[in-house]
Parts: sequence; C-alpha cells; structure tokens
Amino acid sequence: MPAKWTSELESAFNASTHEIIEIGKYLYNRGWLYATSGNLSSLISTDPTVVAITESGTFKGNLKTDNIIAIDSEMNVIKGKGKPSSETLLHLKLEASAKAGAVLHTHSVWSNVISSYFSESEGIYLSGYEMLKALNGVKTHEHEEFLPIIENNQDMKKVSIELDDILTEKPGIHGLILRKHGLYTWGRDLNEALRHLEALEYLLESEGRLLSFKDK
Repeated sequence: MPAKWTSELESAFNASTHEIIEIGKYLYNRGWLYATSGNLSSLISTDPTVVAITESGTFKGNLKTDNIIAIDSEMNVIKGKGKPSSETLLHLKLEASAKAGAVLHTHSVWSNVISSYFSESEGIYLSGYEMLKALNGVKTHEHEEFLPIIENNQDMKKVSIELDDILTEKPGIHGLILRKHGLYTWGRDLNEALRHLEALEYLLESEGRLLSFKDK
C-alpha cells in the first residue's frame, strides 16, 4: 500500500527538491550529465520508505520542481505526475542495502572511457591519490578503493541482483560503474554523495588521462 503523504514528508520533499535541482544544474555544467541522462535521488523517509527522485526522461540542466517526484519502496509515485526511470530500482537497492541517504547517477565521458578500456575487468582499484581522502572513512592516500564495473543491461532487475551481490562482498565501496553507461555514487545525504561523486570523477579522469599517455 502506498505511503500516506504527511506534512513532515511534504517539508522533507520540498527541501530535497531544491537540493536536487541545484545539483542537477551543477552536474550538467560540469559535463557529467548529457541530454536526459542520469538520475538523482534523496531518501526523505525510512519508515515508510519515501524517496525524492528526478522523473524519467528529464533534462537535468534545467530542472523544475515538477520534475521531481516522490516514490515508495515499490516505485509507486506518491507525489508528482511524472514516472520513475527503470534505474530507480538501483537507487532503492543502494538506499536499502548500502544505507545510502542519497544516490547520484551520472553519464560522464571518463566513466565510459574507463569502463570501455577495462573491457574484461569486473572493476578497478584506485590508490595513491590524495583525493581518495574525500571518500567517507578513508584516511590515507594509500587506501585501495575498488570501483566495480557491472555489465550494462536494460533489465534493471538483473542489474539489481548483481549489485546486491557486490554490496555483500564489498560493503565499503563508495561507487560503481555500469559499463558504457555511467557512474553511481552515494552518501549519507546529498552533500556527501556529491563530494563522493566529485572525488570519483576526478579519479576516473586522472586514470583515463594517465592511460592515454601510457598508450602513446
């Protein structure tokens, strides 16, 4: 049964909507979201589960308040008139299994370059970069951050099952890539998720540029 809409949910939804709109513009201007790609979400209630998320097929560089919808744990829309993307299933999985308070999914060039370059790999290890310390819980540049690469699939239920397995095996990760698709990052709230996203995009670009020099 869909969650009952309350004044508390309304207040939390309005606050998250404002943040998501600003983040959408910022990510578009950074070149990490193209056309109508990507999804941005914020968990606004855990009991019951209610998530504020961008509606499917919307341009993130000029989001309006009615482009943000609220859904429950079964992807029922309980606020707004749009519909959720099929990838919303991954947001719900991360917010449940990784205890994420927010999830950001981008379609950057470097996440696609890296996932294409390592075409036979299930992920890459990132180490030696001072930027790693921007990730929650990381205290040293010597940390090895594993970034899983999952094969892209139009069946998000299959991807969700694979994601669940990865989160069980690697509970401390901060992001993952769908191959030739895009990067998923998350955090306790939108601010932390954005910090993780910037750090991982920096690391992916650094690795990508380094590889381009090595291949010459």
